[in-house]
Amino acid sequence: MILAMGCFALEDAFLKQAAASLPIGQVLLSFGILGFLTFSALAMRVGERPLSRTMLSPVMLWRSAFEVTGRLFFMLAIALTPLSTASAILQAAPLVVIAGAGAFFGEKVSLRRWLSVFVGFAGVVMILRPGTDGFSLLSLLAVIATLGFAGRDLATRAAPQSMSHRQLGVAGFLMLIISGMIALPFGSWPEWPSAKATTCLFAAATAGVVAYTALTIAMRTGEIAAVTPFRYTRLVFAMIAGILLFQEQPDLWTILGSGIVIVSGLFALMPPRRGPNPGRER
Repeated sequence: MILAMGCFALEDAFLKQAAASLPIGQVLLSFGILGFLTFSALAMRVGERPLSRTMLSPVMLWRSAFEVTGRLFFMLAIALTPLSTASAILQAAPLVVIAGAGAFFGEKVSLRRWLSVFVGFAGVVMILRPGTDGFSLLSLLAVIATLGFAGRDLATRAAPQSMSHRQLGVAGFLMLIISGMIALPFGSWPEWPSAKATTCLFAAATAGVVAYTALTIAMRTGEIAAVTPFRYTRLVFAMIAGILLFQEQPDLWTILGSGIVIVSGLFALMPPRRGPNPGRER
């Protein structure tokens, strides 16, 4: 999980670098094609069909729609806002998943977790700072992306287990291609990428493939309660990348809000303490 989060942070940094000289739609489209071809080759290497009818099931179509929303708006967020700020807001996704599981899947969510969700959202508000001079409407791009990724994770709960991590990777990067095609008409005309932009795109695709593979393996082979908290290491990697590569300086409100989101998320993910009655949360 830590490897996955580190690679996702690298992916974001390389994509942000590429978007500095190329239209966002072109970046998404190129990145999606590279990842799609890589995962397709990996699938065929072991005798799997990259594309299957399962991808057209209602659950996978919902998952794909949320994936497009998350990918498109997060790409806009990291291109137009500080990487550290966008990544900090994204850390609220597990809290949105908890709330969505209770609201839409009928799962029982304890009072402790509901309180964690509300406190975590308060941390996001601290990062956004609506009504102050530090507020930027562009920060809402990361909020929309967070809702998209949370919806994708909720839909994944019902996704067919028969799909391998390679086929899920194919489906994920296919949605990146669609996201790029959606964004392409709204930006400047595509141009031939420079050597630096090309290197960034290939590096982002490599990091993305490793991240997607590591994340899937971690979630399918490890205990979810044990590996999920390590998702928050992505913010550490993102802030380091933002400071070193983009000279970002997160202010006090962003740091405090990020801390609140992380602590509330970890508190929500903690397994309940068991007393003499194992069915009762203490």
